[in-house]
Amino acid sequence: MISWKLKSRGLRPIGLDIGHNSVKMIQLVRNGGQMRVLAADKVRVDPNIGGDGEERRSFVISAIKRMLAEGNFRGRNVVSCLPNDRLKITSLRLAEAEDEKIEQALRKEAAQRFGLDPDKDVINYVLAGNVRQGDEIKNELILFAADNETIKSHIEMLEEAQLRPVGIDTVPCALFRSFERSLRRQEDREQTVVFVDVGSRFTTVVFGRGGEISFVKQIPIGGEKFNREIAARLGININEAEMLRDKLRMERSISAERGLWAPASGSTEQGSSVPVLQGGQNGVPLDASTRQVMVDAVGIVAEELAREISLCFRYYTVTFRGKRVERAVFAGGEAYENILLNVLRRQLTVEIEVAQPLKGFDMMNINFDSDRRGLLCEWAVAVGLSLKDLDGDN
Repeated sequence: MISWKLKSRGLRPIGLDIGHNSVKMIQLVRNGGQMRVLAADKVRVDPNIGGDGEERRSFVISAIKRMLAEGNFRGRNVVSCLPNDRLKITSLRLAEAEDEKIEQALRKEAAQRFGLDPDKDVINYVLAGNVRQGDEIKNELILFAADNETIKSHIEMLEEAQLRPVGIDTVPCALFRSFERSLRRQEDREQTVVFVDVGSRFTTVVFGRGGEISFVKQIPIGGEKFNREIAARLGININEAEMLRDKLRMERSISAERGLWAPASGSTEQGSSVPVLQGGQNGVPLDASTRQVMVDAVGIVAEELAREISLCFRYYTVTFRGKRVERAVFAGGEAYENILLNVLRRQLTVEIEVAQPLKGFDMMNINFDSDRRGLLCEWAVAVGLSLKDLDGDN
């Protein structure tokens, strides 16, 4: 959304992804034709810190300072993204016109739809392509907007954390940038690929084709809703529900590694079919009935999220006729949720894969303890932030 030219072409800025559950920082450096991870760190946000108030702000600032002090980060240049709930995104269809007239129309739309002040607040857009509406050819645009106070407060927080903000981005743009670099072959660039980041509170859906973003949608469903559903069914608080989900994932992961757990594609997991393993929190395994309640709860929310993503597919295929979606790549901390992935494979009828945003990067001497499976899909947004301005103005 906002960017300044960077003088160094080898060392990339720190990519800072401030999520609801964690704060992630990564810095990349380009050595010839290869990207290397210079430094990376992640701090889990204390679950007892709620909301977006001063306590959370202080925790984030303290976490950033600690990562800077203990890590191998070079310099203080940083690119971060605005929180999803502070960003306004919508698709608009306007008659073909000059850039100046398009901007005037968008400023008016932002004022009317979001109550923003075009003279003070930040309004930007992406041209998604030409579409036919009746007998007319119109421009499909994606509007990004945020109020000035949100941006000002975000910059002040970064500066208090002893960082130098050189760019403020959006989650959709960072997500797309993280994977667009891998679509270098001509046949890849001619395909429509959907990138989906399933976070704690929001799911971000980005359609891309030909190296450009075609459609963006933010869905207010994420891991927190999975936890709330489990908490309601088991009569526990949301933090306990989150810990139980972590435990369930750990049991399934250990079972899969031992070849004991392998649900059929598109099937519903059955608690009785999952072997009880010693381990997890306090060494006490989940009992079969608790496990099944959790599986059912996650399945209900997964079905809801899959329906919302399906509506995005429908909008895209109707708007951009003849452009078929080839595959969907899932990122974010919730992309490890097998129940969700199975539901998506059943409903979306396209190839589903879990993202590997650091595939092909030199990660020597970097230890990502948070992901034993090596996919590192939760780092997609942070990687995209550090890559900002890599090839010019993107």
